[in-house]
Amino acid sequence: MIQEADLKNWKYALYRSCWDMLDLLFPPECGGCGTAGSRWCVDCQKRVNILNGILCDICGLPQDRVGVCDACRLEKPHFRALRAWSVFEDPVQKALHKLKYRRDISMGDALASQMITFVNELNWQIDLIVPIPLGRLRFKERGYNQVGMIAKPLALALNMRYAPNELFRRKETRSQVGLTKMERKANVQNAFQGGAGVIGKSILVMDDVSTTGSTLSSAAEALYSCGARNVYALTVARALPHHGLGHV
Repeated sequence: MIQEADLKNWKYALYRSCWDMLDLLFPPECGGCGTAGSRWCVDCQKRVNILNGILCDICGLPQDRVGVCDACRLEKPHFRALRAWSVFEDPVQKALHKLKYRRDISMGDALASQMITFVNELNWQIDLIVPIPLGRLRFKERGYNQVGMIAKPLALALNMRYAPNELFRRKETRSQVGLTKMERKANVQNAFQGGAGVIGKSILVMDDVSTTGSTLSSAAEALYSCGARNVYALTVARALPHHGLGHV
């Protein structure tokens, strides 16, 4: 008898095989450097600056001591923990730009496949993966949610349920680009609403890039308000303080 986990892995294998067939028909180029032949070349795999080392237990920013950073002690975010796969710099920055602004949706699967081991090693017990939703106007303009393009194959690979309809926006918000930390927090305050399916569940809320964590914290607050048991946060990349706030 086929177990549910085996079925989900079969679905992920089928999902990847579809991309493999498309790659044969339309030879890809690397999302990080543009080299022909693959969507994520070996050189770019080696160049990714994985965000590890000593990190704050909650916000996931680098620090020089184990435990919770001073900022999180002063004002604790609503999520239990936030982790990012890489630092927000090339080649990951270029790949995200292609996915988000050049309509190269193949970058979603390419990035997700690189993150599988990283997410597994977090050892978080997760029931649902929920992407940060786009506002109605941005979704209409872009035609897809770039975070969902990463979160869906990641959920398939990790045998988790992908649940994009369990978090939605209550209001349109400004772009966070160029805003200060306080402006970002105010911009997304009460911006989200959770769904009934999160009650009693452990949720992984996902975004593409995080700078201050304000968007993910606001989403986590909404999910907890609807009865979520735990909320963890994950991003593909993290803009570190020395990058400045204008990068995302």
